[in-house]
This record gives sequence, C-alpha cells and structure tokens, in this order.
Amino acid sequence: MYQYDEIVLKKVPQPRIDHPEHPVPLRDETIAERMEKVRSRMIHAGLDCLIVYADLEHGSNFEYLVGFLPRFEEALLVLHSDGRAYLVLGNENLNKASKARIPCIPVHAPYFSLPNQPMENTGSFTDILRKTDIEGKKTGLVGWKLFTSKYEDNTRLFDLPHYITEAVFTLCGRENVTNTCDIFIGRDGARNTNNPNEIAHYEFGASLAGDCMLDAMNALKPGISEMETADRLNRYGQRNSVVTIAAFGERFIKANMYPTGRKLQTGDTVSLTVGYKGGLSSRAGYAVKGPEELPAEIRAYTDVLVKPYFTAIRAMLEKIHTGMTGSELYALINKVLPRNTYNWKLNPGHLTADEEWSMSPVYENSDTVLSPGMLFQTDIIPGLPGYGGVSAESTFALADASLQERIRQEYPDLWQRFEERRLYIRETLGIQLSDEVLPMCSTLAYLRPYLLCDEAMTVTQK
Repeated sequence: MYQYDEIVLKKVPQPRIDHPEHPVPLRDETIAERMEKVRSRMIHAGLDCLIVYADLEHGSNFEYLVGFLPRFEEALLVLHSDGRAYLVLGNENLNKASKARIPCIPVHAPYFSLPNQPMENTGSFTDILRKTDIEGKKTGLVGWKLFTSKYEDNTRLFDLPHYITEAVFTLCGRENVTNTCDIFIGRDGARNTNNPNEIAHYEFGASLAGDCMLDAMNALKPGISEMETADRLNRYGQRNSVVTIAAFGERFIKANMYPTGRKLQTGDTVSLTVGYKGGLSSRAGYAVKGPEELPAEIRAYTDVLVKPYFTAIRAMLEKIHTGMTGSELYALINKVLPRNTYNWKLNPGHLTADEEWSMSPVYENSDTVLSPGMLFQTDIIPGLPGYGGVSAESTFALADASLQERIRQEYPDLWQRFEERRLYIRETLGIQLSDEVLPMCSTLAYLRPYLLCDEAMTVTQK
C-alpha cells in the first residue's frame, strides 16, 4: 500500500503551457451519434417522448443535442421516439431554432421571455405545449437533477418550473410522466462517455483552465490583489462553468463570493478555481515560501495533510482503469485517505463535460462500471481542523487501447499533447500513471502547497 513518506516536496520543472489555439467543434456525425444514444435509451425505457428543460445554469442536457444554451430565457426540447423534435423558445431565442444542431420545429412561448416583454400569444402555456404533440403520451421529463434519494420515488421528483410540469401533467396525464434525467447522466447515461471528437472538443477548456491556473500561481506575490489574480484565470471570453475563485485569507465576508481588491499577504491561505466547458482546475495552499513562514502550530501542514492528499491523487491516477466499479475506486481513496480522519464528504472524483459536475460514479456500493470516454475531475476535498485547505483538482479522460488508437488517428496533435503530459507526470512528478489515463491539461497532479515558491509534490523514485 502507498506510503506517505514516498512523497517529497522539491523543485522540478513546471509543466508546459500547451492549450490549443482554437476550440474543436463538434462534428455533425457526433451530434447524430448523440441523438442515437438518447433515442435508444428512450425506446428501451418505453417512452414516446422526452421533454428536456434548459435555462442558462441548467441547460447541459438540452445543449447536448441542440448545441446551444438559451442564454437568459428558458427553453424546452421535445423529442419524440420517431426522431421528430420541437424547440419551445422565448422571444429572444426563437431565431436560434434555425441554428440548432438537429432538425426541429420551432414553437414560440413568450412565457419563457424576460419580465414585462411582450407576451402576446394565442393561448395558455398548455395550449402552446399542445403544439408539440405530447397529448396522452408516455413522457420523460429531463431537468438537470439526478435524484438518488433513498426516501422518495425519484422518478416522481421534478426539477422543472411548476407551470411547465403542470401543463405536461394536463396534456399527458400525471401517471404517464416520470423524471428520466438518468437517460442523460444516470448509471448508463448517454452523456457519461465521449468519442474522440468530444474529447478533443472538451480538451480546449480543460487545458485552458490548467494553463490559466499555472499563470495565476506564478503571478502570486505579496501585494497582488484577488481581482488581478482573477484576471489571469479568466480568458478569451470563454464562459465559466463555475464562479471563478481568487480568494486570499478568510472567505465569504459579508456573503461575498467574488474576487475583491484584497491584497495578498504572506501567510494567507489561497484558494484559486477556474472552470470552462470541458474541465476545471483548482488549487489551494498557503502564500509562503516554505513551512518556516507558517505559525508553529501548523508547520506540519505538508506531513499531516498535503502528503496524504497527494497520495490519494496518486492512487487514483495510478490504479484507475476501465472495467473497475465506482465502489472499487471509492474504497481505494478511502483506504489511502480515510474519510473519517480527513473529513471529506463529497464523492472522491466525478464526471465533467459541458458543466463542471455532471454526475459521479464514485460512491460507496456503486456498481457503475468505469468506461472508456469518461471525463474525470480529481475532486477530493479533505480538511483538518486548524489547517488551510489543499487542492490539485484537474481533468483527465479514461480511455482503453481502442479509444486511444482512434484519438491518435483522428487528432494527432491532441495525441502528442497527451503523450507529453503523461511523460511529465511519470518522469517529473514520479506518478506511474495508469496506461488508460489521458491528461486533459498539462497541470494534472501538479501541486505546489507553498504558493510563493515553485517546489511541487513528487513521488520519490526507488
């Protein structure tokens, strides 16, 4: 089993800044493949149609097929098992129907528009929804929440606005309507795995997040402000998948969640996070050059928290493989970083894609099989009383030999980046990376707990 004393902090070359210059678009063939994945699951579930909800914050299942988010309005995709599709859109998104990635029939619903915009229409919301041909049909409602309660019938919990669900109940009959978000992100969800085109598409954001994080860490010095640091995290006008964090010292003062003009002081705790479509990078540590600059009572930070945490990241990256179950990965992390000691509460790792957290197969007694094409976040959040946090969250793809060969053939430049990143992790950081792990950014596993120096955690070579 892994030993914490195999972990050392030392000066090593930094990873390369290597994000691609331009995003990789999704091919028409990929959209067709997505449609087939969803429709086959619909048919298997005995559904006549799916109603997929979207707003800006909860639109990834909609975007998966349609290709865009409805910005500041609500929207519905009504998909029939025979392939017919309707887009129910508000005033300012109606003209986007012609831009959708799938053929669709637009239906105008001013109810989805902003407050006090014109709401001239020919009937009630139920009348509008009737135009999508759902009356009396067995229908699945898809919001964004995958309910997994042990105390509820999860198929009867709905996270769409009430006026939408009531209209659906009126037209379809309440007994014919279920929550079927699992078609997209459940145990065998269509969105859980990605083909080479999707991996290349998502690598742009994942690698950009990693490179921005490295830039922000390198710029840290006493006197720099949170806002100046945040400027290095956000780039190219790309939409963030989470609120950008650049926080020094105590957080959430007067409920504020955003970077301020506060300036970094030696000894501060530091928390940095940036996420884009495809992946998130997060780092946490202290603004010091080494443990000697910490108060005496927390100088053991590296030994008592950082080394065990880094060992858990190492274990995940070395032992994960296709075919293992989520419960096996959970047990591995719990063995090297015991939950009861290190107080982590959430899943030790989860899937990502258009949003930062789509679902997680990693939990106790999970029988979900880890499959080629899954995109993982190394999201493990330990904590010990009295100590600041530690984080080296980044993104990787899980790929067996067949998927790797397809990527190598279809995206040779991406494959070269994967190879260079794997070499760095193995030879510089000393982590004997699983052959099935493809780093989606150059900073995967790169952890500098003392953020005013460039020493990083590594595994000793024996």
